[in-house]
Amino acid sequence: MVLVSLRRLIPLLIAIFCLGCTQADISTVNSIYSYKQPSSDGIGKVYMGREISQVMGHQGAYWLERPSRETEERPDMAVDALGLSPTDTVADIGAGTGYISFRMARKVPDGQILAVDLQPEMIQRLEAAGDEQGLTNVQTIQAEEDNPHLPSEQVDLVLMVDAYHEFASPREVMTAVVAGLRPGGRVVLAEYRAENPLIMIKRLHKMSEKQAKKEMAAVGLTWIKTDERLPQQHLLFFEKAS
Repeated sequence: MVLVSLRRLIPLLIAIFCLGCTQADISTVNSIYSYKQPSSDGIGKVYMGREISQVMGHQGAYWLERPSRETEERPDMAVDALGLSPTDTVADIGAGTGYISFRMARKVPDGQILAVDLQPEMIQRLEAAGDEQGLTNVQTIQAEEDNPHLPSEQVDLVLMVDAYHEFASPREVMTAVVAGLRPGGRVVLAEYRAENPLIMIKRLHKMSEKQAKKEMAAVGLTWIKTDERLPQQHLLFFEKAS
């Protein structure tokens, strides 16, 4: 009778143990973030002292293609600053309409651009524009909130233009980004300078160099340099260990 009772208890004990493990894992993830009343442009989720901003939806795609962007952001200078090689594999995370992806595609004729976005509407628009321009080295990837779905250790450079500050799960995304980089691969953040109050961009859509360094260091990336050639944004370069 005692033996039978023990046999019945074993599955229950295992289930309780596993449940405890799951809760511990969840607690570990949750401890990375804190929560507060959302500000006017935030989601109320705080990562390393920074409230994560709201995402610009696909309805705002026109903003990405505005003619004034050429002079306001100088995308030509931004792409030149990356120092791309013709055979590079480059991931553009938060690719949107492909505004930057298509420029980079012409710099890597024997390489590949992985245009990653969370919104299927942006992916559809990007694919249509790529076909129209006859670009064959741009591959779209439908991301998830916590996973950009990059191939393992195949990416030479990951670029995020005015996108990182919107990631709802930055630690998880960046952990996946590091896994997708080749040894010695680079991450470049293009972010509006939070240090400059004269830049008329909403506060949560800016990022300081200090904050970016702190968040990238948390996933094992090493800061290389900060390039200040652009009118309003800094380009922050980080590297994965070789």
